[in-house]
Amino acid sequence: MNKKGLAILMRTRMKPTNPSERSLFPAANEANKLVSSSEINQSNGSIARLAREEKNKSYSQKLNSSGNTYREFEFVRETMHSAISMNKTEVLDDVLNNFSEGYSSLSHENRRKLLLVLAKEYDLNRTQIRELIKQYLGLELPSGEKAQSSGTEEEGSLSAFYRTERNLRHALKPTYEVLFERLNTHPGGLKFLSILRADILCILTEDNIASLRALDSYLKEKLITWLSPAALELHHITWDDSASLLEKIVAYEAVHPISSLTDLKRRLGVGRRCFGYLHPAIPGEPLIFIEVALLKNVAQTIQEVLWNDPPIPECESTCALFYSISSTQPGLAGINLGKFLIKRVIKLVKRDMPHISTFATLSPILGFMQWLLSKLASQSKLAETETRGMAHSSAESFGSTFRENILEPEEERALLDSSVEFTAGASGMEVMWNLLTDADFEWINSARLLSVLKPPLMRLCARYLLQEKKRGKALDSVANFHLQNGAMVERLNWMADRSEKGLLQSGGIMVNYVYRLDDIEEYAQSYFSSGHIHTSSDLCCYVEPLKENETTKD
Repeated sequence: MNKKGLAILMRTRMKPTNPSERSLFPAANEANKLVSSSEINQSNGSIARLAREEKNKSYSQKLNSSGNTYREFEFVRETMHSAISMNKTEVLDDVLNNFSEGYSSLSHENRRKLLLVLAKEYDLNRTQIRELIKQYLGLELPSGEKAQSSGTEEEGSLSAFYRTERNLRHALKPTYEVLFERLNTHPGGLKFLSILRADILCILTEDNIASLRALDSYLKEKLITWLSPAALELHHITWDDSASLLEKIVAYEAVHPISSLTDLKRRLGVGRRCFGYLHPAIPGEPLIFIEVALLKNVAQTIQEVLWNDPPIPECESTCALFYSISSTQPGLAGINLGKFLIKRVIKLVKRDMPHISTFATLSPILGFMQWLLSKLASQSKLAETETRGMAHSSAESFGSTFRENILEPEEERALLDSSVEFTAGASGMEVMWNLLTDADFEWINSARLLSVLKPPLMRLCARYLLQEKKRGKALDSVANFHLQNGAMVERLNWMADRSEKGLLQSGGIMVNYVYRLDDIEEYAQSYFSSGHIHTSSDLCCYVEPLKENETTKD
């Protein structure tokens, strides 16, 4: 094994694999990589002096010597205030370093307290805004006759509007914007901001605090601006890249984990491509990356993509298959970098390999099994209560849930027949529930059960992708991502991913989305405006006719 391989392997093995070993907030694991040791500062007035006198002293040593959690929190709070309010640019970098490193040392509860301080005490000055609005409403618009009689008077009247509008724009910027702006231009600051937002999102999952949600919304808008496609570099990742970058590919691969160095080399070798978005402020670390397989035809199983060895000659390939896209920064959640990445990769591959005519995905269906099991559980419970003469109380208990046999009559009979040999159940839905929740997935080892389960699972999966909506858009997050990027739903693939993860997520079913180059913008616009889903005629055969404008057969 060469030095690069050894470095990747050792660094990856040293990462904790047990979630309980990781800190609750990403900052505790990441922030120490971003900031250097620096001097401790007690107040605004002493910062410059300490910066000169104690440059070589370790910040962490001094902070640990205090042994006082309260004083630790107050110090970080003070450095945060200094980072926002001070104007001495010669020591601002030191202050931002102190704040970043101090923040990473805080406990879960103290990070939460500090972020709430930032959200509430450095928010908008609403008293000032109300006064400015009163002033604005009190201004008199120049009438047509008055404006015609004197251009000078009109200009004088409008200048009051311009002045008040300028003051309003300034007042509508929260004070914490200064901290975000300064961190963005500070070395390592953009990475730290993404960690900061990851912590905010963690808190919001525990408690929906309005001020913190406003803080998150403002920071997200800033990050969207700073991470525009113009600021990102599309990088073709190869085995020749640095060990630290390849380590991150192994660590952050979220769809199909990389099992070995051989697996990694295969994904970066002949017949495969890996592209990532890099930002100059976060060197050597892709924000998001996509893996591509060059194939003769659109793959129907992930096994043929990951275990295809040796691959076909690249000159014989006609399909570029996107089989994994992974984000490396939890703090960039909700910022659609993948949309731009896919489109740029399509253009690049088409330019370099004009013989590629098909651009498709082999995608997981993340929420299908959760949705299906929830349906089976609620419907089985309703059926049970109805048989006991409790239909009225059942309707009350389940709210908007209505009685629906989600199985066709022939599917019901086939499942009940199989229950005699494999599992008990009073109804087809109960039998399906028992089979799908078996911890050992015994059903995938039986040819009979596979043939019995395939029709209902494929039909219900098509229904889930095409008909189940949230706010007018596809309920499944991966489907929504590709549809809003301009793809169409092409094909469902039975037993495409037999891994434990694939079986838990979607019963082993995967889906192909296809990007038709001439139709991408049209499909994206129709989906955005009306939730319109373009799909193949073969897939539409699985589901009942939909309402007009919901889908189009292509």
